Amino acid sequence: MAERDTVMPDLTGTDAPAPPREDAVESNGRRPPPPDRRARARWTRVLGLGAGAFGVWLLLFAPTLQHNAQVSPVGTRRTVSLDLVGPFAALSRSLQLSHIVSATGRSNRLPGGTEGLIAVGPPVHRARGTHPTQAPGATTTTTVPPNPKKPTAAAPLRVLIVGDSVGLDMGGPLQSDLASTGVVNAALDARESTGLTRPDYFNWPAELTADMRTAQPQVVVVMIGANDAQDFLGPPDVPYGSPRWNDLYAQRVSQFMQIAGSGGALVVWVGMPPMQNAGLNAQMADVDTIDAQQATQATPAVHFIATDKSLGTAQGGYTAFVTDAGGQIVNVRTPDGTHLTAGGGQVAAQQVVAALRWLGYHIP
Repeated sequence: MAERDTVMPDLTGTDAPAPPREDAVESNGRRPPPPDRRARARWTRVLGLGAGAFGVWLLLFAPTLQHNAQVSPVGTRRTVSLDLVGPFAALSRSLQLSHIVSATGRSNRLPGGTEGLIAVGPPVHRARGTHPTQAPGATTTTTVPPNPKKPTAAAPLRVLIVGDSVGLDMGGPLQSDLASTGVVNAALDARESTGLTRPDYFNWPAELTADMRTAQPQVVVVMIGANDAQDFLGPPDVPYGSPRWNDLYAQRVSQFMQIAGSGGALVVWVGMPPMQNAGLNAQMADVDTIDAQQATQATPAVHFIATDKSLGTAQGGYTAFVTDAGGQIVNVRTPDGTHLTAGGGQVAAQQVVAALRWLGYHIP
């Protein structure tokens, strides 16, 4: 009996296209792209989701954005920012959404820096002011207070250092150098992005007054001004560089010097170094001129230290490298051309220590 050929049925159907082979080649010699089976959302949906996410973020952080605009330099950009963010900030507060941001720890904070007064060095023992009872006719003994110019470990010299971010660059090394002598208690309070022109952002006179009560310094070292070349907030706003601005800034500097010396402390004011940016350098020269003038007019006189040559060229120009007292070449400026490196802070700190020694303070 002849065997019959077995015919297998076509289960795929005659109309079903065959899947593309991995080694298939198009007519132009290129391999076709693999099939993309990912689900793609419509672009309108993606745009809507993005806009919604931005709206939620804007409502959450509108009060913070408003605060940042309020403390920004006076001008058109600040005005426009306040006008745009104001309604969203008001809505955020009415919905109490700012409480969510506060719970995350990302609400408005104080300017960066030491975030308070930090003291280093031998402890300070202050008299409690008690008066022992003496028998009638007994000899009265008078205790002579320690001479601050001849400090000891038991009676250290109390030094307070305050300033902005450049002041922090100098203040850190100065605090370390003074405390390492064993006869100086050095307290440091420095805040980034602060100055004397914008007390609405950070009130330095109030901060210094509190520091004076806490530290009770015998010497106050100030290095501030890097952020001060901006308009005074009004109304009306007082533009930087105008005669009125110069008068107002001189008043702010004089007030700060009076607070620093209110307890009889010697006040040492350290000027700004040369800046790489020509415009900022000219502004800092103006600020230094006012500071130096107010230092000579203060009662008692404030000791002003210029840093244009110690942290600059022999002519007072900008340079990133200087030769220190030991003949070593030191990189004194950070890449931004504004702040001081650790080496630059050390150069300025030693300049302050040298001035204190010249003024008669026995600092090892």
